[in-house]
Amino acid sequence: MHAVILAGGKGVRLRPYTTALPKPLVPIGDQHAILEIVMRQLAAAGFKTVTLAIGHLGHIIRAYVGNGSQWGLRVGYAVEDSPLGTMGPLLTMQDRLPEHFLVMNGDILTDLDFSGVLKHHEASGAPLTIATYARQVKIDFGVLTTESGSITGFQEKPSIDYRVSMGVYGVSRSALAKYTPGLPLGFDELVLDLLAARTPPSSYDFDGYWLDIGRPDDYDRANAEFSTIRPILMPFESAGATPGVAELPVPAVRTAPDAQAAAEATAGVESDGRAA
Repeated sequence: MHAVILAGGKGVRLRPYTTALPKPLVPIGDQHAILEIVMRQLAAAGFKTVTLAIGHLGHIIRAYVGNGSQWGLRVGYAVEDSPLGTMGPLLTMQDRLPEHFLVMNGDILTDLDFSGVLKHHEASGAPLTIATYARQVKIDFGVLTTESGSITGFQEKPSIDYRVSMGVYGVSRSALAKYTPGLPLGFDELVLDLLAARTPPSSYDFDGYWLDIGRPDDYDRANAEFSTIRPILMPFESAGATPGVAELPVPAVRTAPDAQAAAEATAGVESDGRAA
């Protein structure tokens, strides 16, 4: 199984934490970066290869992750020279991707079953699968329905239930076929195009733990909760379900270019650093 991690954003909403660090590498707890947790989870779920789509401060991510062998993974890179949107980076590597693959943001904490998402996607036959999460908004006002100047309905402080995208997707190459590599492609554009073509995405509904580290408040919450949620996010640490991973120390910055280059070549990364 193959995963693409989107790690090229500037993390503007998370400043000042992201002034010197790319968002996927901000520390959670005393030992781990967000991206390391994700890598360990993917390895435990049975993924073997990963492509990291990098841009802003991408050299720091490459130095930290290297070839991925410390997590039992083979990691390649796709360099985003200019912003391409959520799905745009996939277009530059689509001829080197399997028919079905996982795509995810590199800044989320969740105990979602990543392999389950991909298996559901393959079974669904849909061009795109979106992992979704339930949210509720409480309206602090009385809500009125009006028609032709008259009040026709009233609800006192109602709640609105809806589902949001978790930033994790199952994708088929067929979903990308009509788009031009090198041009931006947003998640919203892709979904609207699929709906217009009457090939709707599949939904993978999830009700476990999920936190998008998008704002300083979210980051502070993640650190405050980490000691509690760590066994949920990384159950393999105690269960020993990921041989050769749980025993490893936190990766330091790596500067072994020769070994890294050889491993990346094995993973299919081109000499200009573009994706496997």
